[in-house]
Amino acid sequence: MSKENNVAQSQIQRASLAGNYLGQPIYQTIESRSGTYVFDRIAENIDGEFPLEQLSKDELLIRPGLIYRPKI
Repeated sequence: MSKENNVAQSQIQRASLAGNYLGQPIYQTIESRSGTYVFDRIAENIDGEFPLEQLSKDELLIRPGLIYRPKI
């Protein structure tokens, strides 16, 4: 994950819980300075890493491997 993603992750406000993944909560929506995002899918883990190629434009990758897309 890039430094920008780490900073963004620390500034996120979370909403209602959708479930758990690897012992961590999955929130239905999250909010950051750049807008509201909704949980989309779990990222593919290859050899302990999450290739950024699996992200579409404007998606966020949040630990422990959750992908959020902008809310429309």
